[in-house]
Amino acid sequence: MTTTPPPEDRCTTTEIRLRAALTARAAQITPRDLRREDPPQGRTRTVRALRAPALAALAAAAAVAAVCLLYLFPGSTPTPPAPLPAGPPSVTAPPRPEPPELATPRPSSPATPNVVTPSG
Repeated sequence: MTTTPPPEDRCTTTEIRLRAALTARAAQITPRDLRREDPPQGRTRTVRALRAPALAALAAAAAVAAVCLLYLFPGSTPTPPAPLPAGPPSVTAPPRPEPPELATPRPSSPATPNVVTPSG
């Protein structure tokens, strides 16, 4: 059974273990590990560096070409069909019924009496 060391000894135990670990790691590192690596060779960086500007220039050239074709050469764009000549107007809605007269009915002209003469 192990007993826990007093709090003052815990710090020193941790420090001792940490120093031992750092010393062991330092022993693994050689001067070759500390040397700079050689710069990359080949054209991979130049191709990647030029890809984005090349695509942007290609897109701008395509836009300019489209504007030239559509607006500078008016014969190349299709013209809309000519409108039909005007003809007589056509009736589109049924005629409205005449509104009923709201005024009071007019009295008819006075009737002439029908006189019957007796025969006789």
